[in-house]
Amino acid sequence: MNIWWLMVLCGVITFLIRYSFIAVEGHYQPPSWFRRLLPFVPVAALTALTVPELLLVQGQILLGGDNPRLWAGLVAIVVAALWRNTLLTIGCGFLSLFVLQRIW
Repeated sequence: MNIWWLMVLCGVITFLIRYSFIAVEGHYQPPSWFRRLLPFVPVAALTALTVPELLLVQGQILLGGDNPRLWAGLVAIVVAALWRNTLLTIGCGFLSLFVLQRIW
């Protein structure tokens, strides 16, 4: 029964955190330095999620040529920079990872 109380508590905490942003709408103005940094949050979050997946192989940082995820990630970065198409980037990244894993 304790797991149910824990799930309810986590749900309430999540609701309160999300509701707090709605409740203070119009009553609080963040500092200008904070507002200037907000556009960088998505890039930082995406980087924090993807870099460990590209660099870590079995818990070790692997920067060499025998890391297919790193090379597939670099292919995806180049495709994204050149064509700015999300589906093309994902497709090329998956395809290059598939091919590189078969080669190595």
